[in-house]
Amino acid sequence: MVTMHLRVLLLSALIGGALLLSACGTGANSGTTSLTTTTTAPTTTTTGVTQDLPVTPSVRKSIFDAAAAYHQLPPSDYLGLDVGTTYYAFDPATDHYYAAAGLNPSRNSIKAEVGTQDDGGYNLFSRSASTNKWTVYDDGLGGSSEATCPLAIPAAVLKVWNWRANSCFPPI
Repeated sequence: MVTMHLRVLLLSALIGGALLLSACGTGANSGTTSLTTTTTAPTTTTTGVTQDLPVTPSVRKSIFDAAAAYHQLPPSDYLGLDVGTTYYAFDPATDHYYAAAGLNPSRNSIKAEVGTQDDGGYNLFSRSASTNKWTVYDDGLGGSSEATCPLAIPAAVLKVWNWRANSCFPPI
């Protein structure tokens, strides 16, 4: 009986510590963190050229839901994706869709507001053309010259998005 209580206590402490650490954000030199979530993002391409695709309502929702799940908060903690920071493309060379977006936190959610500051302000996404599962990458300090991109976005995608070569953040 004592062993069972000890295990429950230990498990609770581990979970509590993990939650506390995840709420603190990450620094520019920390390891890459990503999460795969299942969402629906129907899109079809027929050419062999990398395409900058329109962010339709269903694509916007799939990116939004994946980002909220990545941050371990309900979508209601956000107002939506930041205006002017959402990008979406298909690269036939990698057979992947790529997206990038910032979250706009609700003023009613302190966790969302804190989570989108500094290290949690921007996210990158990728998914194979054969699945609807986005893998989310916290770009964090992607706009900083000292930052390392957590996802190598193909040069062809950066070009159609009009981003700098080897970057992981939209032009400011």
